[in-house]
Parts: sequence; structure tokens; C-alpha cells
Amino acid sequence: QVHLVASGGGLVQPGGSLRLSCAASGTIFSINVIMAWYRQAPGKERELVATITDGGRTNYADSVKGRFTISRDNAKNTVYLQMNSLKPEDTAVYYCKYRRLWVPSENDQWGQGTQVTVSS
Repeated sequence: QVHLVASGGGLVQPGGSLRLSCAASGTIFSINVIMAWYRQAPGKERELVATITDGGRTNYADSVKGRFTISRDNAKNTVYLQMNSLKPEDTAVYYCKYRRLWVPSENDQWGQGTQVTVSS
């Protein structure tokens, strides 16, 4: 089983930047794996922010395109979310997820979440 630890959240001014990290440990597969960042604001549905495949293909929600970048460091078993030009609307708890294809989704692994607050 994969254990994920998310970190890097905090309070930042509008226009500022943060980098979130998601460190994975345990039984980690390198094939047919997608890592994702989600976020959820109070009273809002959970939103998919960004994904990265084992082949390095990335996708982003329209709301963060051009501002956020998802990346990975295989040597460190860590996925990052670089967040630039932050807006108050980005305020949410951010979660990372490990998804292994061809395995039931109930086996998806989630990090604990890290709070991002964008406010002046």
C-alpha cells in the first residue's frame, strides 16, 4: 500500500506562490500510475486540479492553466504542484492522489491534505 504525505500549504498573498509536495512511500508502481492533485473549498465540490501520468503527460483544470505546474521527482518518489499567481479563489485544502490503472478505484490512495489560503 502507498502512503502519501502532502505538505507545503500555508498563507500567501494574492499573486504569490507556493509549492506543494506529495511524498510517497510503500509499494510504489511505476507503470500505469497517475498522480493527481485535487482541492476542495468549504461548501464546494472536490475539484481535480492537475494530473501527471507515468509517461509524464500532464493535464490541468482550466482554472489553473498557465499558473500551476505539476511535476515529479522519481528519485524522491515525490510529486509537486508549483502554484504561481495565486488568487483568493485558489483557497482550499489540497489533496494528492495515487491512482493505479486496472485496479479498482477503491484502492486509490489519498494524502491527508494541506491547507492553502490566499488572502491579503
